[in-house]
Amino acid sequence: MNLVAIIAAIIVIAVIIFFLYMVAIYNKFKRLKNAADATLSQIKVALEKRLDMLTELVDSVKSYAKFEKATLENITKMRSQVMKGGVAEIRKIDAAARRLLGEIKVAVENYPELKTSSTVTKLMDAVTGIEDEIARHRYTYNNIVQQYNTMTDVIPSSMIASMFGFKKLEYLEFEEEKPELRWEV
Repeated sequence: MNLVAIIAAIIVIAVIIFFLYMVAIYNKFKRLKNAADATLSQIKVALEKRLDMLTELVDSVKSYAKFEKATLENITKMRSQVMKGGVAEIRKIDAAARRLLGEIKVAVENYPELKTSSTVTKLMDAVTGIEDEIARHRYTYNNIVQQYNTMTDVIPSSMIASMFGFKKLEYLEFEEEKPELRWEV
């Protein structure tokens, strides 16, 4: 073999390796993006469950506390927006749901009959379980986003991100980590 053929073979092999590396990086971006989207969908489903529980809680306490018809309408509106919304919308819905949960908790604290109601206790426990589920999914989502965003920042994957238009993803941060839902009976 002559020297030109060897150099040409090395160049071809290097180009193939570079191309395969680009494909691998591209595919990793896509896998992380898909994982983030799937986890965000799980968060949305959990938020819907929480809103359903809040509706049931409002129904359970409205005979004791003054909850307006608008409260239930707001829950219904939030529920319809959960699946359509992005990260920013989910933050707003979560904040509104947390405020409402705080109002319900105050109502429960003010009426001893509600504190001892097995229905209210079960619903509050269910909401706590859903809060834990949301926190787990949010943690997973933010870890995936961190990996994805790191890839958009570091060389050489940042070049691939730039070439194919991969933009940083937004972290999902809520106002509070978790409201305290337990009380002594």
